[in-house]
Amino acid sequence: MYVNGGSEEEWMNRLADAMVPYLRASGIQFDRNTPDMTAVSSIRASNAGNYDLHLALHSNASAPSNYGQTRGIIVFYYPGSSNGKRAAEIMAENLKAIYPLPNRVRTEATTSIGEVRQPRAPSVFIELGYHDNEDDATWIKTHLDEIARTIVLALTEYFGIPFMTSEGPRRQGIVDVDWGYLNIRSRPSTSAPIIAKAYDGARLSILNQWQDWYLVSFDGAEGYANSNFITLL
Repeated sequence: MYVNGGSEEEWMNRLADAMVPYLRASGIQFDRNTPDMTAVSSIRASNAGNYDLHLALHSNASAPSNYGQTRGIIVFYYPGSSNGKRAAEIMAENLKAIYPLPNRVRTEATTSIGEVRQPRAPSVFIELGYHDNEDDATWIKTHLDEIARTIVLALTEYFGIPFMTSEGPRRQGIVDVDWGYLNIRSRPSTSAPIIAKAYDGARLSILNQWQDWYLVSFDGAEGYANSNFITLL
């Protein structure tokens, strides 16, 4: 329970709610656990899918002997995961910019937390302050949108994609090329991996725009396509 009301589950779900618009605007596809799921079932669901990152949102608590006296953010990762470590370091650096005590934001390798050790995907487990501390609990509650924005910004840095703050108007477009197909890529770059191919005349949904690239949905895939070869309908 939070020292000033509510539970960790409640406030971390509110944080996840606040993250959703930024995730969608930036084209990050995600699945989210539900309130009836446990850590064990969440890990099982994660391992049953094909995910690029497992992200766990938590707030911390001091031992009874030190109740209310500790502050700080810890971002955990598995010591054998280079991608997990990189994601944790990016997350911590971004959180330092908004947490009132940046010198108390740190990363830490661990093998003792199940949601760090057991997922197949690289895993990051964030302890966003201490909910038994009045200042930390208040900071979390009053800065949910800023925290959500910062976490998604860190995710876009990790994935190497643009951070976009709001969804654009949903539009339909048609591929218009003089050759066979238009490449849809994982990032807005001609060197990024191709995740789908939309043939000339194919219809696709335009989700957002970054410079000369559209974030599109086509045949179950979301990625970036050069806007010069798409005609809006």
